[in-house]
Amino acid sequence: MNKARVILILGIWTALLPYLGFPYSWKNFLMIFTGIILLYVSYTLYKESKEKADGENKFDNFSENSDFN
Repeated sequence: MNKARVILILGIWTALLPYLGFPYSWKNFLMIFTGIILLYVSYTLYKESKEKADGENKFDNFSENSDFN
């Protein structure tokens, strides 16, 4: 499943969780568990975006002016 879709589903789950009728102790556990999963997925997305940005070519802004000696 796409990680962005997982974040969307977890967001909907978090919004609906208080209204689903779980006992208070279950709600606490489910909210903590949902938060941990959300942290893990967002961290992996961050790492992937960081690796992708490091792999791209970076250009010197004024490289065309280096021929004027």
